[in-house]
Amino acid sequence: MILLAATPIGNLGDASRRLVEALQSATVVVAEDTRTAVHLMRALGVENRPQLLPLHEHNEREKSAELVELARETDVLVLTDAGMPGISDPGFVLVETAIAAGVTVTALPGPSAVLTALVLSGLPTDRFVFEGFLPRKGRAAALRALAAEPRTIVVFEAPHRIAAALADARDAMGPDRRAAVCRELTKKFEEVARGTLAELAEQFADGARGEIVLVIEGAPARSGDLPSALAEVASRVETGERLKDAAAEVAAATGLGKRELYEAALAARRAT
Repeated sequence: MILLAATPIGNLGDASRRLVEALQSATVVVAEDTRTAVHLMRALGVENRPQLLPLHEHNEREKSAELVELARETDVLVLTDAGMPGISDPGFVLVETAIAAGVTVTALPGPSAVLTALVLSGLPTDRFVFEGFLPRKGRAAALRALAAEPRTIVVFEAPHRIAAALADARDAMGPDRRAAVCRELTKKFEEVARGTLAELAEQFADGARGEIVLVIEGAPARSGDLPSALAEVASRVETGERLKDAAAEVAAATGLGKRELYEAALAARRAT
């Protein structure tokens, strides 16, 4: 079978007992970076020396079928540099290929930067969306598309782009929207900065160091203002979202009827 194993996102003390046992008995370890995997095993006192195979964004599609066939003969332990394989890291294509081939896939749960940041943010945790890394190009448009999202939003961002990302979020969602910049989670210099987007954009105007998770409050419930809702749908469609999907999302955020809003948006499109 294929075993997806979560690894520490910072503090090595977060390594689970199951992870250590799996590393001690593994014959094949697939790693995003084999050097990082070796360092992890040494740090955890694992003396086993399994076969190490690389799996990263540049070779995942090429290697997945080969690894799935290998998993028919022996367990294949899959690691990324930190966190759970498949969450903004290699792993999804491998899982997809394994399922299609009838090979069993299971997981060894553990540390998660997404959930750690979410619970530390002080923002609602009952409903949330994870958007992965914000796009390098079209970031402002992506944030505008999320402006009406009623659920708490969790994204990853690089330290050298966090200043621009916060400024774009402030402009897209409004200066008073609450957010949290979660930096270096579980590490010695862990920091969770909470405030409005305007405050955080000012605080991090010069950037930041380390791994960063940005958590943003969902859009407040709005009364059913049809003209405003139509304008929001049009804005989303301009960024590439399907009209039907945009109408559904805006309807959920505003309390308007999904069918009513979709038909009004269609009529508005025909009129232009």
